[in-house]
Amino acid sequence: MGLLPEQKIIAALRMLAYGTSADQVDEIVKMGKSTILKSLMKFCFAIEFIYTKEYLQRPTTIDLQKLLKKSEMRVFPGMIGSIDCMHWTWKNYPSAWQRAYGDIKWAKSIILEAMASFDTWIWHAFFGVPGYQNDLNILAQSSVFNEVLQGKALKVTYWVIGHKYDGAYYLADKIYSRWTSFVKTVPHQLSEKKKHIVRCQEGCRKYVERCFGIFQAHWVIVRGAARLFDLESL
Repeated sequence: MGLLPEQKIIAALRMLAYGTSADQVDEIVKMGKSTILKSLMKFCFAIEFIYTKEYLQRPTTIDLQKLLKKSEMRVFPGMIGSIDCMHWTWKNYPSAWQRAYGDIKWAKSIILEAMASFDTWIWHAFFGVPGYQNDLNILAQSSVFNEVLQGKALKVTYWVIGHKYDGAYYLADKIYSRWTSFVKTVPHQLSEKKKHIVRCQEGCRKYVERCFGIFQAHWVIVRGAARLFDLESL
């Protein structure tokens, strides 16, 4: 109670922005390790409570029109973003979970599935899946298509070479299934036209990867190994 709010916020921001541990911050802010960790959690919970509804919401009708207009300008009518997963290494995982959270590189990690648009707006995030799973397993568990299955999804109609199509789609890599919701790269680039389409498509598919890059550049805590023990806290 005797510590200033500025001390607590500085401690939380330094850990998030620089990826430092509580031991590295305690001398700077003159706080105990347990108080620093508690301040970090309270700060993150407050940010989540205040901004989740605004920044992790589904696109509204107006947002959707902006996404579709931008996609059409980039020669991909009906495309509203790209989907991919990111691994976050977990240092202090419970030893009983070491098999479940071991990825293909034998590192223990937690996976974040996200969808992002051209303006690096993440409007779907699903976090906490064990690192041994791949994108398909994660897709089966996430809520990304819940609104589609419930018939509540926003209606999207677009035309390609005189043919009418219903339903938006996302750009994805080759591991994803052959669903109408996913468009993947053309496997055999026979002509210059197809090569050009592939270059454009790969560039747009990098939306979500660019978003992950910006995310890790601004908040180095995500680039390093997670030090907390509780999965819900992470």
